[in-house]
Amino acid sequence: EGKGRRRNPLHDFKKTGELMLIKVNKTLEVKTKLLNTTEQCAKRCSRNKGLSFTCKAFAYDRVTKRCHWLSFNSLTNGVRKKQDHAFDLYEKKDYVRNCIIGKGADYKGTISVTKSGIQCQAWNSMIPHEH
Repeated sequence: EGKGRRRNPLHDFKKTGELMLIKVNKTLEVKTKLLNTTEQCAKRCSRNKGLSFTCKAFAYDRVTKRCHWLSFNSLTNGVRKKQDHAFDLYEKKDYVRNCIIGKGADYKGTISVTKSGIQCQAWNSMIPHEH
């Protein structure tokens, strides 16, 4: 990064305006706290600071300035989307991305079949092909 310039933590998130996620599955976790900016929410989610789960997304309530860190995202089973004008949803790109960047070592998306429909080989497997 450049001298004196800090990377914006929101860069790692996909924003969807006026949307909140509602957990139907009660085992999914949420933590909330008052924070002044979405950047503060993003930084805490990226670092999983003070969270007992891996943060995959957060929703920011613009009215109450409350951050809702989520152990799930819009692609998780047991979750439904709800239009809500007070909220903006920020999902970690790594978890909603459907493409591989670089060698794919950090890929956390949901695609597990090739374009032709063949099941992908596990990262830790050398069968049927070597890496």
